[in-house]
Amino acid sequence: MANFRTHLGVATVGGVAVAQAGWQAGQWSGWQSLVVAMLVAFGGILPDIDADQSQAIRLIFNILAVVAVVLAVLVLQHRVTPAYLFAACGGIYLGVRYLAGAIFARFTVHRGLWHSLLAASISGLSTAAISFSLLDQPERLAWIHGVAMTLGFVIHLMLDELYSVDLTGARFKRSFGTALKFFSWQSPGSALMLALISAHLLSWLPSFSVLRQLVMQGVALWH
Repeated sequence: MANFRTHLGVATVGGVAVAQAGWQAGQWSGWQSLVVAMLVAFGGILPDIDADQSQAIRLIFNILAVVAVVLAVLVLQHRVTPAYLFAACGGIYLGVRYLAGAIFARFTVHRGLWHSLLAASISGLSTAAISFSLLDQPERLAWIHGVAMTLGFVIHLMLDELYSVDLTGARFKRSFGTALKFFSWQSPGSALMLALISAHLLSWLPSFSVLRQLVMQGVALWH
């Protein structure tokens, strides 16, 4: 399978290309181009959140912890005292970085459910929901953020599948088919949980008509 540097490098290049193309086409501003590129790059390493003791999982939970603290500050800064905010942010950072990381490692298997199109969709929907409902971004921009995250995630899955093909020996490796799948048949309960999370996100998401328009514009630009 592709290693951490390959995933990060390819996703970063893909993110920069998409961000530049969208900016030149007038789809978003220069500042948002940076955000789009970063989201694609982060999505490109996110599937390896289930790889215990890997370089990727440490980086991912560090980033998620920082993002959680930033969101906490935005939500709580006008509602609590500075001392309580400081304590809450410290607890949130430690909880996400260490407790959530340990729980995730305990209940996930590498190349399991998190390496699937279902997980890619959940990641994109969660990003769009956070952008729209917590960061008060416009509907169109929130969907752009969600699509960027999903794109990076799918790039990772595609790379894993490409590295599962031994071209020199003209054969498929045992890992073939374990990344680019809709969901994991070995963990139907976890798949159902992700589906329920997706349903719960509906009330937090921007209008799907905006997403449809965005996709149609993207297809038109591609042609």
